[in-house]
Amino acid sequence: MAAATALRIGVVGGSIAGCAAAVAGSRAGADVTVYERSGAELQDRGFGIVIPPPLHRELVASGYLDARMETAPVATRVWLTREPGGRSTRELARQSSPVTPCNWGLLWQSLRASAGAGAVRYLRGEPVTSVGEGPDGRAVVTTARGSEPYDIVVGADGHASRTRQLLAPGLTPEPAGYLVWRGAIPLSALADHPRELELLRGAWVTIGFPGGHGIFYLIPGGSQHPGTGGRLLAYAIYGRPPASPDADADPGPYVRELAREHFPAAWAEIVGHGTHRTTACHPVADVQVPRAARAPLLLAGDAAGVSRPHTASGAVKALQDALCLERVLRDEPTVGAALERYADERTAAGAHLVELGRRMGRAQVEETPDWAAMGQEEVDVWFRGVLAGTRHYLYEQPGAGVTA
Repeated sequence: MAAATALRIGVVGGSIAGCAAAVAGSRAGADVTVYERSGAELQDRGFGIVIPPPLHRELVASGYLDARMETAPVATRVWLTREPGGRSTRELARQSSPVTPCNWGLLWQSLRASAGAGAVRYLRGEPVTSVGEGPDGRAVVTTARGSEPYDIVVGADGHASRTRQLLAPGLTPEPAGYLVWRGAIPLSALADHPRELELLRGAWVTIGFPGGHGIFYLIPGGSQHPGTGGRLLAYAIYGRPPASPDADADPGPYVRELAREHFPAAWAEIVGHGTHRTTACHPVADVQVPRAARAPLLLAGDAAGVSRPHTASGAVKALQDALCLERVLRDEPTVGAALERYADERTAAGAHLVELGRRMGRAQVEETPDWAAMGQEEVDVWFRGVLAGTRHYLYEQPGAGVTA
């Protein structure tokens, strides 16, 4: 634990990446301070996310997550489309794809509690005005209250990271040219759709249509959503923007129209239960820094790299960044050596995800296949081509069909 002995670590950003990095630093023996610009609790941010079951087990075993945090694990991916010439549902394929869906807010709360248990100083409503380097080589974090020196500053300030500019000036996310609409719907939306509800209790669902696709899975409702039967239906729908986009418009009507135009009738009705309070629209983009750390600065989560969300790796990468940070602080004799090793490992991992996300985007949005002509074998062959030999937790066994 030589590198972490008597270290002071400042973390810019108190969301999932920031809290996970704070837990990592604290577990490695450092004194950690988190600067979160928002003065509110963050549990209402975000919707559903999924993480690999082995990563969830590791995070619980190592104390990052509380074992009592609710999840909604499923083991199968089911591919659907609309029957040609009609509005009924046609199943294309089933694949083995174990995932652990989580409620973003519950995940943040668990990480935040772990950071608090580790005596991390969490400063809410404390925006960072600048991060610089002092004459002694240490980093300096400045807020309205003054400046503090740190041996390491972790930039965990999201996809529009200002900290990123210190390591990669001028680098910004590159737009993909299409959007994703995310939402979370009360389970009551499925009351008149028992077949779809039964399917979702054991699988996550992808619905393909020309120019995009939709993904659906159940997540824990959490304390912020009482009366949901313990679950919410999370969705992400990818497609082209409207012909005349209005940045201030409620995204709900457009996504409901998209569903009516392309989805099987039952799934379009389910999406129709969403409201402007449960739908958000985000441009899809990606970016990767050339180097994820240079002493005394380190980037984590979306600050270091953003892959297209097809990889379902935003939170996953942030959590893996934290585990790597703890490991290098424990193993390496100096701060410089620890950050060099972190940069080697996490830069390569981020670049891998960015490239994979681009291939997935081309295949599932930009150059969608003829879904109506596909079945189990065609889906398996198609996705093996998309992966191009790459391994990823969502697609460990493309081609391993699952019987209904």
